Amino acid sequence: MLDATPLLAAYAMWRRRQLARQDPRAAQQRQLMALLAKAAATEFGRRHRFDGIRSVAQFQQRVPLRRFRQLDEEYWRSAYPRLSNCTWPGTIPYFAVTSGTASGVSKHIPVSRAMIAANRRAALDVLVHHLAACPRSRVFGGKTLMLGGSTDLVAEPGGAWRGDLSGIAFREVPWWALPFSYPPRQVALMSDWDGKTDIMARASLDQDIRAVSGTANWLQLFLDKLMSLDPSRGRRLSAFYPRLELIVHGGVDFRPYRGHFQRILEGTGVDLREVYAASEGFIAVADRGYGEGMRLILDNGLFFEFVPVEELPAAAPTRHWVGTIETGVDYVVVLSSCAGLWAYMLDDTIRFVEGDWPRLLITGRTSYFLSAFGEHLSGEQIDQAVAGAAEALRVELTDFSVGPVFPDAEQRAGRHLVIAELSMAAPTDPSFAAAFAAEVDSRLRRANLDYRDLRAGDFGLLPPRVQLVPPGTFSRWMRRRGRLGGQNKVPRVIGNAELFGDLRHFCDDGNGRP
Repeated sequence: MLDATPLLAAYAMWRRRQLARQDPRAAQQRQLMALLAKAAATEFGRRHRFDGIRSVAQFQQRVPLRRFRQLDEEYWRSAYPRLSNCTWPGTIPYFAVTSGTASGVSKHIPVSRAMIAANRRAALDVLVHHLAACPRSRVFGGKTLMLGGSTDLVAEPGGAWRGDLSGIAFREVPWWALPFSYPPRQVALMSDWDGKTDIMARASLDQDIRAVSGTANWLQLFLDKLMSLDPSRGRRLSAFYPRLELIVHGGVDFRPYRGHFQRILEGTGVDLREVYAASEGFIAVADRGYGEGMRLILDNGLFFEFVPVEELPAAAPTRHWVGTIETGVDYVVVLSSCAGLWAYMLDDTIRFVEGDWPRLLITGRTSYFLSAFGEHLSGEQIDQAVAGAAEALRVELTDFSVGPVFPDAEQRAGRHLVIAELSMAAPTDPSFAAAFAAEVDSRLRRANLDYRDLRAGDFGLLPPRVQLVPPGTFSRWMRRRGRLGGQNKVPRVIGNAELFGDLRHFCDDGNGRP
């Protein structure tokens, strides 16, 4: 096939020069003013007098912070599925159905034509940074395997479509990109995740795969399935995709999976590049190495604000933007977008590692704070403790969830339960699970003073317990919930008692076994 990488390289050179000259404050001010001008005649724009806003401060005064439920109740629900000039001009053609990770409740996020174009430009930015790191790249000499959810969208009355964001992206793939995309349409449309990935894996062996994209947990399972097709080739991905040069991952914390990917990619030089692409917009992309943060995409249809996590309970929390952010502070991300989201609070929490050229790390989700007993553990602390314990014991995690177990007649104090799935059968010796739990406990004690105080003398909090489940357990649980594959994520921290109870019963009743 035609190698279009030289054309990409020319664009990448122009884009890198543009980014090098970019002033973050000016870029974001321009974005906000452009968004306000575009939406001034919408119902939302008229109510909030967009035509009179001349600064970030005026915008923050006139447009209050909102979450999905508020925007939905005030502007979308009565008109759904035909949203016309409600919060964005024109009629919304698509709705991205979110995974409902922690609560189990999905949301329908409007996706406008302008947002589709913005997502395409952001995807090109991923390749721009890849070419900067790998100047000899020939990524457009072959195909990109996209491991998304089902691309089979549901038609709504009035002409709109709803479904997985990857399905929307597949439907809108420009004609020139089709030769570089995999899988073919008939496979991409499959809703049976197991059947779909089995066909994809087998057929991909006859393709020239240069890049792979998806969430780390589903990528790990897919690549393990791929390599199981021919054990004689070994456990190096290069034996299956010899020209692979790029893996794009995002959606979940990469730390629990990093060791696994390093092992299967050893000696290949494959570029691992993280992205922060939410259903609400493509927010950031890694332009440097692992752990150095992802660069905010400042000129692509999104205006960003950031609320300190510690101020969330306040009636009027401080609203920062790129002109006032500080490094080392945990923020909740707030978006105004070219799909009609205005001062919209995401569930994601981030921390900036660099402010002048804003680069961030994702630290968790607002729903991923565990404080059932006053321990105030963040999702980041829990992720680091569990992933660190697995690394110390030299095992590889596939997935895990953590939740509280409350006192009862047999247990005088509460504790945490870690349900952990390893990439291979766990040791049957009970002492292994106890050692895993002790490692988690030790790391949480060091990371969090409230937890350490509660654990003193086992008075306020008993030691955590680790329950090891067989490989494939979380996939089977997600399948039973109708949330297997694609953008669906296994919830790391489950504060919802009903949801955590469902997972525990699923494992205890033997459903975790193959």
